Amino acid sequence: MIDRALRLLECFDTDRPRLTLGELSKRSGIPLSSTHRLADRLAAWGALERDDEGRFTVGLRLYEVASLAPRAHGLRERALPYMGDLAEVTRQHVLLGVLDGEEALLVERLSGHRAIPVLYRVGGRLPLHSTGAGLVLLAFADRDFREAYLARPHTHEPEHTPVSAQDLRRRVADIRRERVAVLHRRVPEPLVTIAAPVFGADEEVVAALSVIVPEEYAEAHRLVAPVHMATRAISRTLGARRSIGLT
Repeated sequence: MIDRALRLLECFDTDRPRLTLGELSKRSGIPLSSTHRLADRLAAWGALERDDEGRFTVGLRLYEVASLAPRAHGLRERALPYMGDLAEVTRQHVLLGVLDGEEALLVERLSGHRAIPVLYRVGGRLPLHSTGAGLVLLAFADRDFREAYLARPHTHEPEHTPVSAQDLRRRVADIRRERVAVLHRRVPEPLVTIAAPVFGADEEVVAALSVIVPEEYAEAHRLVAPVHMATRAISRTLGARRSIGLT
């Protein structure tokens, strides 16, 4: 039953945030009668909600529970003041992501009122090979994981263009050495991402902080230092010392 309930929850995504009972059944592969029973139980607990038209959406109870996840909650609390400083300076986007499986999970995003469009939302997933935060997390991931990931072919999305394996390896090596990723992309419009690692008490990278600004942003190259200052400060609050040069 738990597996089936999770399959129902997996049916929702950014393109389909509202689903009818029939759509839930079709997308999950669960018979309609069983879908009906499971959806009703999930709604009673608060994991699902039903609108006036009878369509289901993800319930707020899930947000309440997810907000308690230690990897996100404590990290966000310590990072937000420094993210706020960067957001005030850039008036654009400041993102905080963590490694989750083979993707980066966006746990926080601060955005200016007139910030350029971006593809990722809080709770959304970022590809490791073609986002600033993702590249940082890939560069500092476990070596076996990193090598296995780099050995596979990858494609930039939504551009649908292949990623050069040689260029990706070179970029990852540069990020490990310089502790910063500077990435230029054309989608959804020309932009520059500057990202750097956040270290935890065990001196391992626990997150990546990134700033996204328009390509024409005059001071983009000068954001490397402020991003580094922010990640060092966050790392210090998390207990890192050796990795940020305090010992």
